[in-house]
Amino acid sequence: MIRSAPEPLVTSTFEASAADPRDRLDKLVVRLLEKAGTAASRAAVQRWIENGRVLVDGKPGRASMSVAEGARIDVTPEPPEPTRAEPDSSIELAVVYEDAHLLVVDKPAGLVVHPAKGHASGTLVNALLGRGGFERAGADPLDPEGHLRPGIVHRLDKDTSGLLVVAKDAETREALKAQFAKHAIEREYVAVVVGAAKEATFATLHGRHPTDRLRFTTHVEEGKRAVTRVVVLERLGPATLVACRLETGRTHQIRVHLAERGKTPILGDTLYGKTPKEKALREVAEALGRQALHARVLGFEHPATRRHVHFESPIPADMAGAIEAIRKA
Repeated sequence: MIRSAPEPLVTSTFEASAADPRDRLDKLVVRLLEKAGTAASRAAVQRWIENGRVLVDGKPGRASMSVAEGARIDVTPEPPEPTRAEPDSSIELAVVYEDAHLLVVDKPAGLVVHPAKGHASGTLVNALLGRGGFERAGADPLDPEGHLRPGIVHRLDKDTSGLLVVAKDAETREALKAQFAKHAIEREYVAVVVGAAKEATFATLHGRHPTDRLRFTTHVEEGKRAVTRVVVLERLGPATLVACRLETGRTHQIRVHLAERGKTPILGDTLYGKTPKEKALREVAEALGRQALHARVLGFEHPATRRHVHFESPIPADMAGAIEAIRKA
């Protein structure tokens, strides 16, 4: 087991406003942290409250207490758990760039980013720890699962391929997180979608589906802002090759926008799409065995050098083969 280095704990101070959920302190703290660009589960916040790490006007609070408008809320997260992911040097990675502060990897489809339920090993994090140099990344104290994903600042779905940046130290991690929170990261994906896609900019709310916890949806009254710009690259008869440029980066954002708003789900996306009616597309989707989505562009300001860095990844062989097969159909 790799043990992450301890980090100094920083107290965040907030003021409860009339628009905040003030009926329960735990709900309020989760919301205040979310507005500040960080995330903590309600269960984690309740532990912090029980341990006296959340003060209301200078006094320890209770999870169930209501909070007055204008109250001062001081939040000091608990120290993160040690990193419990096991190193695994047998997992091969395509490293695009690496220095003392960060690493950019071209993730293949099928590789899970970090350990989670059902994927305790064999992940990108296990591979990174097997390379060495990630012990300094440490666990994010505001992330209840941070001990399982040191250095991870964003994610790609298991069956999405492409570029991912990982921090090697806590300072770099926080600087990259800040850029993601400000939507200052350059990201472009390519996808093959079923149907005739139109160029559009989708700007919606984004939240969990009310009945299916595996899915997200734009059909919510409350949620996070999500913006995707879709550009047509090539018409492929019953399908379209598109580029998707992100202004925000919500979970499943591109998949949801293309399926719900564009009415053109990604080929092979079994969660948000349906089996194509055209025989040729069905055969291509079955042969591909995953959603046809690839993160091909990643750009950001390097936290150490302050210079803009830009990376591009070619469409992988399996997806390129699917595109060629559609062209010939």
